[in-house]
Parts: sequence; structure tokens; C-alpha cells
Amino acid sequence: MGKQRLELTWYNKDMALIPTEDGRYGYQWVDPADPRYCETRCLVMDGYVEGHQSPKSDEFSYSERADLEPQSDNLMILGESGDVLEALTRVPELAERYVGKVKLVYIDPPFNTEKTFESYEDNLEHSIWLTMMRDRLLSLKRLLREDGSIWVHLDDSEVHRMRVLLDEVFGSDRHIADIVWQKADSGRNDAQYFSIDQDTILVYSKSAAFSVNRLPRTAADNARFTNPDDDSNGAWFDGDPTAPGARTHQGMVYAIQQPITGELVYPAKGRCWSFEQAKLLETMNQWAPYRVEVLDDAGKRADLCGVAVEDVRKDVGALVLDVPLDVAREQAKSVLKRGNWPMYILRSGGTGGFGRKSYVPNRLNVPRTWWSNGEVGHNRTAASEIKALFPGETPFSTPKPERLLERVIHIGSNPGDIVLDCFAGSGTTAAVAQKMGRRWVTCELLQSNYESYVRPRLEKVVNDESPGGITRTKGERVAAKGVELPDGVSADDAAKFTSVLNKLISDDPELKKSAVVKELKKRAKTWNTKEVINWRGGGGFQVAHLAPACYDYDEELGRVVLTEAATGELLVRSVAANLGFSLLEYGDWDAYDGYYFEGYRGDTLLKVWEGIADNELVDWLVSRLHDGQNMVLAATQALDGVREHLRRARRGSRLVIVPDELFPYTKGGAQ
Repeated sequence: MGKQRLELTWYNKDMALIPTEDGRYGYQWVDPADPRYCETRCLVMDGYVEGHQSPKSDEFSYSERADLEPQSDNLMILGESGDVLEALTRVPELAERYVGKVKLVYIDPPFNTEKTFESYEDNLEHSIWLTMMRDRLLSLKRLLREDGSIWVHLDDSEVHRMRVLLDEVFGSDRHIADIVWQKADSGRNDAQYFSIDQDTILVYSKSAAFSVNRLPRTAADNARFTNPDDDSNGAWFDGDPTAPGARTHQGMVYAIQQPITGELVYPAKGRCWSFEQAKLLETMNQWAPYRVEVLDDAGKRADLCGVAVEDVRKDVGALVLDVPLDVAREQAKSVLKRGNWPMYILRSGGTGGFGRKSYVPNRLNVPRTWWSNGEVGHNRTAASEIKALFPGETPFSTPKPERLLERVIHIGSNPGDIVLDCFAGSGTTAAVAQKMGRRWVTCELLQSNYESYVRPRLEKVVNDESPGGITRTKGERVAAKGVELPDGVSADDAAKFTSVLNKLISDDPELKKSAVVKELKKRAKTWNTKEVINWRGGGGFQVAHLAPACYDYDEELGRVVLTEAATGELLVRSVAANLGFSLLEYGDWDAYDGYYFEGYRGDTLLKVWEGIADNELVDWLVSRLHDGQNMVLAATQALDGVREHLRRARRGSRLVIVPDELFPYTKGGAQ
């Protein structure tokens, strides 16, 4: 029996979806072999937008990111996401650029909340939504690099189903994390039951090659670290001197005599000392002289280890004082007074148990799964960013703040990598990717959004006209020159202290003149550093739109037909894409006789003939082939006998009648 796995099922899972009309969310079920689903639609390039980079100014400071080379290899597409992804994965020229090349996918798809928002319809029935998302996930998986990842942003409506769907497409072993973003900055009293504060971002990798970029440490991360003893190694906090595993590490479960009180101190039950005994002996000898001595404490140690007395190790010695207690006490007090204490400290001013110094880590932070709005912004932050770019307008109900995407893109990619978002919305993903030196691809279904917000926003980004979001970082408050703040007092604390002090003495002229007050203000003096610029504009992007469909299905005729758009260059490009041929460029003409053929695939050339193919046409085309080459002739009609004539004229060549043999489909019949 084959290996069983958990699988999500839904109505019409074995069927396919096609849009009911361009530019809107609306779908109908069709057979997966229907040409309207199978057709690979091309992209039409509409021009290139190039920006400029602003010079530096002495008014600001600049981060390393501001010096990154602005990316120019970017693509913005107007079109339905499913068809766009099919183009990226199937059109040979695009597939070569993007299949297996995308480092990070972030999508914020329609949440399926059964509500209709101003900017898009978000009311797809569950089975339609799941089929729509499955098809896109399959394409996105093909586009991802082996070390790439996909981040799917959802609310409560479909997140549980999407988790199972992602397990099915990527594998449950590729699940990395469920990130919770605190999207709200206040509760909503108009909620029927609960005010929803969070969205979820599901993170999956394509393979085990995925790794994360860690996050920089913040002032808050380091707030608990102080240096009360002037430790030469820097600030530290009082950490746990023990570790779990007493049963399996019985040699690290023993007493240490406190050098001031003389008490025998053991690890807590189930725990052991965190360092080997030789290192602990060296550390304790910095307080006072110690020796190792085996005590009659097997019962105590057995209880701590969770084993029977007869099973506990018997040869484990304790660390006991090697001098009288009064001598040890004086030495330990002298060390306390001197400062620069040993690794294992004495708590409670010297009379308590042991603590262990934990220093400020010299590495960056592992990302956590709780992202507060104080760290990455909330919906209101995002709305303010959009309003600043488009004054007087409120185009989106739930935009995402740039700092949220900044964290996603930082963790999952590096400068120069490709970031893809096939639900552009307000264009935040592409905007942030550009500001962070990444290449990007994005598409948007709604032409109104595309023309009014996405394209204008990205034009503002490359022209350095997008000062909000992550473009700038406010200056940091620091101690003034010559001021050394006490341990545990931050520059923000000092500024708040000065502000409160000024309020307290505002009505007292005598206190304002007080030398003590003036001295306090002097010791708490702070200032703000310059604003930091992270983005100066520059780079650019290719603008494109999805080509019209070339193939339709006529229910009355029971056959595939060409659309009105399927003529001329579009028909050539469509046939080439659907047969897997690359279009000939000018540089290819000498090798492939590009004056007569339109595409190539290895040594096979493509000729698209909008008309009736006959033997004379075949002979003329064959005469243009080089030795070792053959061809595919794709014609809309052909005379009898032409197919066999072509086979005899050049071995390996064949005739394809468009559209009948390109999509041999009959509804309800054999394909």
C-alpha cells in the first residue's frame, strides 16, 4: 500500500478555473484540458520607467542601504495573476529569466472574508478560492529558487485551509513558521464578538537549503544589560547558572560552598551546573581558595537527579572552601568592592546564591514569530503612508506598512535577489524591494489600481519622491558630548527625566535657579542625531500587460476557435509560447534565417503562417533551412497532402494546424 498523507479536499478540486471577464475577480469552472485554461498568454511590453538617484546632502546621515546600486531589472505587469504566472513559467524567454530564480515570494491574496472592499472583490466561495490559490502556488513553487521561501499573508478566514494547502503543495516538512502580526493599534468596540488584532503570515521553504537573515539588535534588546562591576568584557545581565539534564549529567550536580555565608548551594531539582567542574573551580577560586572534596551527600544528589540513591554517581566532589570561612569571607568582600567580578556572581549583595554573567551577544537576533505593531507598524501606519503618497485619497482598506515588508524581505532575501508579489494591491512589496536593493516582479489585476496607485507609487520610488515608509529613519537620541549616563539609564530615559523635571519646577523660580537642578539637567543632557536616509531613488522597471487571449471554445461548433485578437504579431507570439519556442531576436537571424522564421527551439525553427499552407510554401521554407535544421509549420489552414510533403522534404519537420491541433479539445469528448 502506498504511503498515506493528509490531503485537503473540496468541491471541484479536479476542475480548473478561468476568469469570467478581464480585470475583475470572477471565475467559472472548466475542464483542465479546456484551451481557455491551457493557453499560455504572452506579455506585451509597454515601455520602461527609469528613475534618478538624488545626491547626498550634509543635512542627513546615510545608511549602507542608501549606497546600494539601485536595481533596474524589474517587471510590473497588468493582468490576472494566474495567467501572469503561467507566462512567467511557460513563455521561454520569461521562463529562462525567472523559473528557479526567485528568492522570495510574498503574497497578500484576497482574504475571502465575504466582504466587498472598495478596491477589489473579496467574496470568493471557498472551493473557488482554494482552486485559485492552488494553481498559483504550483506556479510560484516552480519560480522559487531551491533556497527560496514563500510568505502567505492571511486573516482568520482561510488561514487554516491555506496551511493544509501549503502542506500539500510544498510538503509539511517545508513549513518554517506561522508569524503573527499585530495589525491593530486599538480595539474595535463595534466587533460582534472579538476585536481581531492580528493577521497570520505562513512561511514555507522550497527545500532544506533555505536559511534566514537574522535581525539587528535594538536598544530594547540590550536594555537589560548593565555593568555594575565595571566588567572589562562589557555589559551583562544575571542569568541562570544552571542547565537542564541532571539525570544524564550527574557529574555536574554537586554543592558549591558560598564564600561569604558558608552555605552549600546545589542546583535546583532536575538541573545541573552549566559549566564543567574544572572551569567552575577556576571561576570560584577568583572569589576565594577552593578545593574539590567528596561529601556524604549521595541522598541529596540522588533526589536532585531524580534517581535512586544506589544509582547516583558516587565519585562527584563538591567545591568547598580551602581556607577558614572568615578568611574566605574577607577575600570575597574585597572582590565585591573591587569590581570586575568572576563569571559566577554572588547575588543579594554577596549573601545570596549564585548567578551567571550573560554578556551582550555578538551575533544578530534570530527572528521571532510575534511581530508587534510597535516594531513593524499597523494598518493605520500603512494607511498614513498611502495618504502621504496620494493626498486626499483612501484607496485601500487594509494596506500593509513598509516596515512589515522590510522585515519579511530582510529575513528572506539579499540585495540583488528577486522578490515576487502577484497580488500587488497598493504596490508595497515592490516599493520596499526597490528601496532595499532587490529586483522584483509584481502584477495587479485591477486596471484602476494599476494606473492610479501601483505604477504612480513605483514611479515615485525610483524618482526619490517617496519619503515615507522605510526611506528615512528618525535620528536617534543619544547622550550629549561629555555626558556619561549611568548603567540602566537610556538617552530616552534621560530626556523624559528632563521633561518631567521642567514641568515640576515650571512654577518655582527659585528651583529654576538651583545649582542642583542645573547639575541634574547637565548630567541628563541628550540630543538627536541626524535623520538617516536609507533610499535615494534610482533604478527602474519594465512595464507590461497581459496579451489578450487568442483561443476560445465555441459551444455551438464544439471546437476551439481563434479570437479576434489572434492575428499578426500576437498570433506569432502566442503560437511560439504555446509550442515552447523562443522568439528570434535580431542577433539570431544569421544562424536561423530570421527573415523567414519567427522562433527556434534547438535546431528546430518555427514558421507561423496566417493562411493556407501549400507545397510551394513548404518547398520555399525548406530551402531556407540550414543543414541539420528542421521546422514546425504552424498554419491556420493547409491543403491536402501538405503534411506528408513536409515530412518528406525535411526529416523531423511537422505541420500544426492552428488552433485545432494546438488545442485538440472537444467538450465532453476525448482530448
